[in-house]
Amino acid sequence: GCDASILIDSTAQKQSEKAAGPNQTVRDFDLIDQIKTALEAACPSRVSCADVIALATRDAVALSGGPTYPLPTGRLDGLTSNVNDVNLPGPTMPVSSAFAQFFRPKGFTLNEMVTLLGAHTVGVAHCAFFQDRASNFQGTDPALAGTLRRTCSASNNPTAFLDQNTSFVVDTSFYRELTVKRGVMQIDQELATDPSTSAMVAGFARSESSFRQSFAAAMVKMGSLVGQGGEVRKSCRVFNPKSPVSGGARPPVATTPRRPPVVQPAPRPVVRPRTPVPSTRRPVVSPRPSTVKPRPPVSRPRSPVVSRAPPPKSGGKKNVPKTNVKNASKAKGNQRKKPGKGN
Repeated sequence: GCDASILIDSTAQKQSEKAAGPNQTVRDFDLIDQIKTALEAACPSRVSCADVIALATRDAVALSGGPTYPLPTGRLDGLTSNVNDVNLPGPTMPVSSAFAQFFRPKGFTLNEMVTLLGAHTVGVAHCAFFQDRASNFQGTDPALAGTLRRTCSASNNPTAFLDQNTSFVVDTSFYRELTVKRGVMQIDQELATDPSTSAMVAGFARSESSFRQSFAAAMVKMGSLVGQGGEVRKSCRVFNPKSPVSGGARPPVATTPRRPPVVQPAPRPVVRPRTPVPSTRRPVVSPRPSTVKPRPPVSRPRSPVVSRAPPPKSGGKKNVPKTNVKNASKAKGNQRKKPGKGN
């Protein structure tokens, strides 16, 4: 199922995994078809059906009250689906046998097995898987035994919830039901009575956070169990058409995760030059350059520079013009003669 082999329809020549008894309670294949159709319309041949199952399961767990967790992608769809390849633990198998034959060979620990069986908190089972227990429930809660007998008395092999308390919620109610002997299938009830797993069941029944953390890690690990080679189907119900070039064999597909599509940049718009529109204005005529030669500069004689005498120094004699020297000496002689009239 991890490579989407459970989604392949049976043909007249061959029965697929979908026809196996343990898979008869699997429902809503049409929902996967709707998701795949939308993906093919948006990005053809990029998202595998195996990735659709893994991502849809992760979201269904979260929407049902369970944990949410990051999930790697890049799975490929398997190339085979055979009803005889379905090999799941039976409802009456002892815990030790289930672990040794199914979980340990895949690399799971005993704690991870107990954790993954906790998915039965939202599971159902046909009465054919626990009919003998409904008629002879030794040590089981009498109220549950009566409910299962009434359910299984109807025809057409009806189903019963494996968690009779919160049947649509991913929580630890399933483990609490086991501790009070209300397990529907024998393999579930023995988880609480087997010495190797009873303490794990009690621990999950007490701690919701411990279960949520372990469940998320186990789901990521289980989602990585993919085979060698594969393809990205166009339709999840059928394999891709065989390649006519290789004589009927499908072309090999790399097992490495696919690269995201390269987004090509949008083409730039082509800018065309505008057609020039004739102007209605009269053209401006620029003046012609003048041919008249400029006149040569006229040289004029410079005026003589008159040098002025420096100012007199403080305390010195004043410079008296020569033309006034005689007049000054006569004035001094007249001033001396004034006191004596007889002179």
